[in-house]
Amino acid sequence: MADDVKTFMVEDARLVFRNFSGKEGQYNREGDRNFSVILDAKAADEMLADGWNVKFLSSREEEEPDTPYIQVAVNFSNRPPRVVMITSTARTHLNEDSVSVLDWADIKVCDLIARAYDWTVNGKSGTKAYLQSMFITIEEDELERKYALTEDAE
Repeated sequence: MADDVKTFMVEDARLVFRNFSGKEGQYNREGDRNFSVILDAKAADEMLADGWNVKFLSSREEEEPDTPYIQVAVNFSNRPPRVVMITSTARTHLNEDSVSVLDWADIKVCDLIARAYDWTVNGKSGTKAYLQSMFITIEEDELERKYALTEDAE
Protein backbone atom coordinates (compact mmCIF):
# COMPACT_ATOMS: atom_id res chain seq x y z
CA MET A 1 0.00 0.00 0.00
CA ALA A 2 1.18 3.52 -0.72
CA ASP A 3 0.63 4.56 2.91
CA ASP A 4 3.21 1.99 4.04
CA VAL A 5 6.04 3.54 2.01
CA LYS A 6 8.80 4.91 4.21
CA THR A 7 9.82 8.50 3.59
CA PHE A 8 12.02 11.07 5.23
CA MET A 9 12.00 14.84 5.01
CA VAL A 10 14.94 17.18 5.48
CA GLU A 11 14.39 20.92 5.72
CA ASP A 12 17.27 23.28 5.05
CA ALA A 13 19.21 20.28 3.74
CA ARG A 14 22.94 20.40 3.12
CA LEU A 15 23.66 18.62 -0.16
CA VAL A 16 27.03 17.05 -0.96
CA PHE A 17 28.36 14.94 -3.84
CA ARG A 18 25.85 16.44 -6.29
CA ASN A 19 25.52 14.59 -9.59
CA PHE A 20 22.13 15.57 -10.99
CA SER A 21 23.54 15.21 -14.52
CA GLY A 22 24.45 11.55 -14.01
CA LYS A 23 28.02 11.92 -15.22
CA GLU A 24 30.32 8.96 -14.86
CA GLY A 25 33.00 9.37 -12.24
CA GLN A 26 35.16 7.48 -9.77
CA TYR A 27 32.14 6.71 -7.58
CA ASN A 28 29.32 6.89 -10.15
CA ARG A 29 28.15 4.91 -13.17
CA GLU A 30 27.13 6.84 -16.28
CA GLY A 31 23.47 7.86 -16.05
CA ASP A 32 23.09 7.43 -12.27
CA ARG A 33 21.74 10.77 -11.05
CA ASN A 34 22.14 11.30 -7.32
CA PHE A 35 23.28 13.48 -4.46
CA SER A 36 23.87 13.00 -0.75
CA VAL A 37 22.26 14.71 2.23
CA ILE A 38 24.02 15.40 5.52
CA LEU A 39 21.99 14.06 8.46
CA ASP A 40 21.99 14.98 12.12
CA ALA A 41 23.04 12.23 14.55
CA LYS A 42 19.51 11.55 15.86
CA ALA A 43 18.00 11.21 12.38
CA ALA A 44 20.90 9.00 11.28
CA ASP A 45 20.40 6.65 14.25
CA GLU A 46 16.65 6.38 13.58
CA MET A 47 17.21 5.79 9.88
CA LEU A 48 19.88 3.14 10.49
CA ALA A 49 17.49 1.32 12.83
CA ASP A 50 14.83 1.51 10.10
CA GLY A 51 17.14 -0.06 7.47
CA TRP A 52 18.21 3.01 5.47
CA ASN A 53 21.69 2.97 3.89
CA VAL A 54 23.27 5.69 6.04
CA LYS A 55 27.01 6.22 5.56
CA PHE A 56 29.56 8.30 7.42
CA LEU A 57 32.17 10.84 6.30
CA SER A 58 35.32 10.49 8.37
CA SER A 59 36.04 13.48 10.56
CA ARG A 60 39.18 15.49 9.93
CA GLU A 61 39.64 16.12 13.64
CA GLU A 62 40.11 13.25 16.11
CA GLU A 63 37.69 14.64 18.68
CA GLU A 64 34.96 15.36 16.13
CA PRO A 65 32.36 12.64 15.35
CA ASP A 66 32.00 11.29 11.82
CA THR A 67 29.31 13.01 9.73
CA PRO A 68 26.30 10.87 8.75
CA TYR A 69 24.82 11.18 5.26
CA ILE A 70 22.57 9.30 2.89
CA GLN A 71 22.74 9.08 -0.89
CA VAL A 72 19.50 9.92 -2.70
CA ALA A 73 18.88 8.67 -6.24
CA VAL A 74 17.17 10.93 -8.78
CA ASN A 75 15.24 8.80 -11.27
CA PHE A 76 12.83 10.10 -13.90
CA SER A 77 11.93 6.69 -15.38
CA ASN A 78 9.14 5.24 -13.27
CA ARG A 79 8.02 7.88 -10.82
CA PRO A 80 9.57 11.26 -11.70
CA PRO A 81 10.34 13.50 -8.74
CA ARG A 82 8.97 17.01 -8.40
CA VAL A 83 11.98 19.35 -8.46
CA VAL A 84 11.30 23.07 -8.17
CA MET A 85 13.99 25.75 -8.43
CA ILE A 86 13.02 29.05 -6.84
CA THR A 87 14.57 32.41 -7.72
CA SER A 88 13.50 35.97 -6.99
CA THR A 89 11.43 36.04 -10.18
CA ALA A 90 10.21 32.50 -10.80
CA ARG A 91 9.47 28.97 -9.70
CA THR A 92 10.85 26.64 -12.34
CA HIS A 93 9.89 22.96 -12.46
CA LEU A 94 12.98 21.02 -13.50
CA ASN A 95 12.80 17.84 -15.55
CA GLU A 96 15.25 15.19 -16.70
CA ASP A 97 16.75 17.59 -19.27
CA SER A 98 17.12 20.60 -16.96
CA VAL A 99 17.82 19.15 -13.48
CA SER A 100 21.58 19.08 -14.16
CA VAL A 101 21.66 22.85 -13.56
CA LEU A 102 21.65 21.99 -9.83
CA ASP A 103 25.12 20.44 -10.01
CA TRP A 104 26.72 23.89 -9.77
CA ALA A 105 23.92 26.07 -8.43
CA ASP A 106 24.52 28.20 -5.34
CA ILE A 107 21.86 26.78 -3.05
CA LYS A 108 20.43 29.06 -0.39
CA VAL A 109 17.78 26.68 1.00
CA CYS A 110 16.83 23.12 0.07
CA ASP A 111 13.86 21.17 1.43
CA LEU A 112 13.31 17.61 0.24
CA ILE A 113 11.38 14.40 0.73
CA ALA A 114 12.82 11.03 -0.27
CA ARG A 115 11.03 7.70 -0.38
CA ALA A 116 12.32 4.22 0.29
CA TYR A 117 12.79 1.37 -2.10
CA ASP A 118 13.53 -1.94 -0.38
CA TRP A 119 15.71 -4.19 -2.52
CA THR A 120 17.09 -7.73 -2.39
CA VAL A 121 19.83 -8.99 -4.73
CA ASN A 122 21.89 -12.18 -4.35
CA GLY A 123 20.88 -12.64 -0.73
CA LYS A 124 21.71 -9.05 0.23
CA SER A 125 19.06 -6.47 0.98
CA GLY A 126 18.73 -2.82 1.92
CA THR A 127 16.73 0.34 1.57
CA LYS A 128 17.62 2.88 -1.11
CA ALA A 129 16.42 6.49 -1.02
CA TYR A 130 14.78 8.01 -4.12
CA LEU A 131 13.94 11.68 -4.47
CA GLN A 132 10.20 12.33 -4.24
CA SER A 133 10.13 16.15 -4.12
CA MET A 134 12.62 18.96 -3.70
CA PHE A 135 12.27 22.72 -3.47
CA ILE A 136 15.53 24.62 -3.91
CA THR A 137 15.94 28.36 -3.43
CA ILE A 138 18.90 29.65 -5.42
CA GLU A 139 21.31 32.27 -4.07
CA GLU A 140 21.39 35.01 -6.71
CA ASP A 141 24.05 37.67 -7.06
CA GLU A 142 23.37 41.35 -7.78
CA LEU A 143 23.66 40.97 -11.56
CA GLU A 144 21.31 37.98 -11.66
CA ARG A 145 18.70 40.01 -9.79
CA LYS A 146 19.32 43.12 -11.92
CA TYR A 147 18.97 41.28 -15.23
CA ALA A 148 16.35 38.74 -14.25
CA LEU A 149 13.84 38.21 -17.02
CA THR A 150 10.26 37.20 -16.53
CA GLU A 151 9.01 34.30 -18.63
CA ASP A 152 6.90 36.78 -20.64
CA ALA A 153 10.01 38.73 -21.67
CA GLU A 154 11.93 35.75 -23.02
